[in-house]
Amino acid sequence: MSQTHFEGRAWVLLDKQGRLIEDIDTDQIFHNAHLHITETAQMGGYALGNLEGWKDFPSKAGPGDILVAGRNFGAGSSRQQAVDCFAALGVAAILAPSFGAIYFRNAVNSGFPVLKAPALEERVREGKILSGDILRVDGTKGEAAVPSRGVVFALEPLSRVQTDILRAGNLFLFGKSRPGS
Repeated sequence: MSQTHFEGRAWVLLDKQGRLIEDIDTDQIFHNAHLHITETAQMGGYALGNLEGWKDFPSKAGPGDILVAGRNFGAGSSRQQAVDCFAALGVAAILAPSFGAIYFRNAVNSGFPVLKAPALEERVREGKILSGDILRVDGTKGEAAVPSRGVVFALEPLSRVQTDILRAGNLFLFGKSRPGS
């Protein structure tokens, strides 16, 4: 897959009532007890370690998987580890109706794909996206699909800046690639 097209197994973050979990904050994504870990490659083992019902996520997740979350994913602090832990696991992208502003910017700057999917809650509520389903995401076109269920839904297309940063690898590499750098 390219930096703007993804295909992988979905992990739908549901609560005990079967609803997308909203307002997952950076402490639930990567607990502050692990902030002493400085090697990005080691951070994956702690992803979602403080989110009830999802503490075993690192042992189940695999490269290319796509996280599906509720509104305001990544709320809270500017904890970079909350982005890096997913990259360390090889997670390909995160889809959510909305993201915490700082989390979204940290992910974009890191070259980690985060895509806003306003119709996500409805598709999950209808049972049209389940954990284990294969998701195809076209960030350029602004479309996602679950081919096995015949489901297609809209995403906000990646902005040109977000696409450029993703293709470069991160904000720093993008800056270096600019004329006069």
